[in-house]
Amino acid sequence: MVCRVLKGLLVDFAGVLTDPDAGRFYEYLAVARERGVRTALLSNAPGASDEVKNTMFDYFDALVFSGEVGVAKPDPAVYLIAADRLGLPAVRCAFVDDSATNIRGAVQAGMVGVHHRSVSETLDELAVLFPAG
Repeated sequence: MVCRVLKGLLVDFAGVLTDPDAGRFYEYLAVARERGVRTALLSNAPGASDEVKNTMFDYFDALVFSGEVGVAKPDPAVYLIAADRLGLPAVRCAFVDDSATNIRGAVQAGMVGVHHRSVSETLDELAVLFPAG
């Protein structure tokens, strides 16, 4: 078995960061960044206002919107764009989404896929993938 140290975390917006318990996820993102994990928001949205982007930069090192880069999930190219913006190879990244189709695209790009069903389950899985200390 090949062990790879993950350094990047890509997160979908709708369905993950809109979860009723998303406050806990935002707290996790802030702590992960303090520990050196690079984070990216990866959304199939056309874009976002400057106000929204400024708020998101509190939690993310990079913001990737399909409408701005011209390619959308589940195309593996969009995951590679996001990883590149973090300065990491895809194999050093994990991607969280509530869509199994989008996760398959991330895995095809070389990432670890995390299927979001609830904030608690996702945080438990991320604790294994990105161990503290």
